[in-house]
This record gives sequence, structure tokens and C-alpha cells, in this order.
Amino acid sequence: MSTAQNRIKLEPGWKAALHAEFEQPYMQALSEFLRSEKAAGKQIFPPGGLIFHALDSTPLERVKVVIIGQDPYHGPGQAHGLCFSVQPGVPVPPSLQNIFKELKRDLNIDPPNHGSLQHWADQGVLLLNTSLTVEQGKAGSHAGAGWQQFTDRVIEVVSQQRPHVVFLLWGAHAQSKERLIDPTKHLILRSPHPSPLSAHRGFIGNGHFSRTNRFLEQHGLAPIDWRLPTV
Repeated sequence: MSTAQNRIKLEPGWKAALHAEFEQPYMQALSEFLRSEKAAGKQIFPPGGLIFHALDSTPLERVKVVIIGQDPYHGPGQAHGLCFSVQPGVPVPPSLQNIFKELKRDLNIDPPNHGSLQHWADQGVLLLNTSLTVEQGKAGSHAGAGWQQFTDRVIEVVSQQRPHVVFLLWGAHAQSKERLIDPTKHLILRSPHPSPLSAHRGFIGNGHFSRTNRFLEQHGLAPIDWRLPTV
């Protein structure tokens, strides 16, 4: 393993599956970009140790569901490496409030007293943003830095190496990744984004949580417990 790979702290299964990516020029350029942004005094979210938190939380061999987000939250204290999720004690963002509304409608699960989706990640729900970092207060600021090539490869690896995964594609950005997924192996569910701008055009009412569990059970897999424990 190269020196560059040795420096990467990542769950071993993902590290093995993605080792070639860390040798690519685009990843080396991305690493240099992040170093230079930090050296310039810019605040980058999430903190360095949580950049790969989605992969660390959900090893490749356990992935059953993939939810694709876009950017980490760009406000202080929000992003912790899982798409749509915030740490306990942080106000629940509007899109996540709508996710909880659909959970209540679909499965009669009451909203939790926090916005952490760690319990989902621990069960095999890969909560993947397509950009893994962002500058404070600047949505989309790292979208062109190389992350999307990396996360496209993550999606391809899941499609190729895992059986019977449910991909939840909420909104146009997530749906643009459908080309990376083998529809003969996996269930692809699409709907509008849970943002307040679009949630009532079809996210609320999509039934994705119950449909996900039906598909998993049909293939002999344990369903996801979508209830989030009280903290």
C-alpha cells in the first residue's frame, strides 16, 4: 500500500475497495485543495475526522440502502458526515423535518427529539453526500473539487459488489446518479427532494420507507428499523 493510502483513515472494507482512487491525480489534487483552503483560514465542514464518516459508519459488506444527498450542511456544528443528519442538540433542518413527516405518514413513526441518523447508518443505510466537504456558508463550494468523481465510484462499487440494495434518489441531483446503478440487481426509488421547496410535490406520500423494507424482506434481508432512539 502506498504512502498516500497509509495516511487515509478509512474503514478497511471501503479502503480495500477504493484503494485505486486514492492514487488518482484528481484525489491528490483534492487533498491539496483542502489543505490550501484550510491554510487560507477557511472553515471547512465537517471536521476532518468526520469527512468519511458515512463510509466508516456503514461498511461496504453491510450496505443495504443508499440515500444520496448533495452537500454537507454549511452552518457551524451541523455537518457530521452523514447526509441529511445533524448531531443531537442541533436544530433539525427543514429537509429532515420533512423526512420525519413522511416517516410518520408512511410507518406511523413519531419524530425523534433530535436529528441524528446514526442509527440508520449503523444498520446498513449508507448516508452519502456526493460532495464530502463544504466551506462555511457557501453551499456547493466544493462540488467541483473532485468529490463527485470519488462518490460516483462509491456508488458504482455498491452497485457492483452488493446484492439487492435499495437506492433512494430524492431530487434531480440524486437522480442524476441513476446511471451508476444496475437496475437488474437493485431497487431504485425516485421522488422529489424533501426540501420545503419540493417536498409537497411528491416526497410526502412516496412511501419509500415501507417499500424499502418490503424489498429487503422479499430478498431475505432484515428490514431497517427506521425509529430513532431518544437521546
